[in-house]
Amino acid sequence: MSGAGLQGKRVVVTRAAEQNADLVRALRDKGAAPIALPLVAFAPSDHLAEFDQAIRGLPKFDWIFLTSQNALRALEERCQALHQELHSAVGTARVAAVGPATAEAAKAAGLPVSYVATKHQGMSLAQELASQIRGKRVFVPRSDRANPDLTRELTRLGAKVEEVVAYKTIPPEEDALGHVRATLQQPVDAILFFSPSAVRHLQDILGNEKVLELSGRAIFAAIGPVTERALREAKVERVLLAEDTTVTSVIATLEHHFTIACSGLSAGVKPG
Repeated sequence: MSGAGLQGKRVVVTRAAEQNADLVRALRDKGAAPIALPLVAFAPSDHLAEFDQAIRGLPKFDWIFLTSQNALRALEERCQALHQELHSAVGTARVAAVGPATAEAAKAAGLPVSYVATKHQGMSLAQELASQIRGKRVFVPRSDRANPDLTRELTRLGAKVEEVVAYKTIPPEEDALGHVRATLQQPVDAILFFSPSAVRHLQDILGNEKVLELSGRAIFAAIGPVTERALREAKVERVLLAEDTTVTSVIATLEHHFTIACSGLSAGVKPG
């Protein structure tokens, strides 16, 4: 059944192409007109020797913190390159996942998941496992642009942390930039941002003045508080926050916003 709040709404999804299928499908099922417009992509790390060394030493760790499906994918790809089975490489280390999507991907890859964060953020993962990680060795494979807060929090909680750049977050290919500009010149109702990198890449492509102009015509939705902070730093005044990264939460946040928008209120939108 289509959701009245999203019926006919043009919703731009800026997530990487390999990650947006479920959300695009769910938006379409609700009667929206989703537009896949990836503003981020991923590439192998520039520090593969360091990454490979960490993979060979995975059994020495007590915990592996997976903060995204991208980190898991990078682990899988490097294990294949090293002719190792991921499950064997991990050994007895326990796996903690930032959310259900990452947990399901890990299980599909053959990894038992010992813990899934209740609140789907890296900081919450550390805090919820505080009593279990004190004095333990924790491995964190991450993006080259990852927020350092997780590592700091793990260290503060007494964990012995080793982090490694497992993959790079990169902007769209040059030949895609014209398509991005042309698409965003058309009327859109909402733009979804899943990472600070997507915000920065849009600024690079359009210029911040155009980004602010666009934010006056379409609601900008931040998936998580870290992305919300990036939009605030870009001086965007109207930001819709979905605190949970699940498809269900994102859809519910958008539906609620559009359902009450006609009343002149903007529930869930925080003014700058």
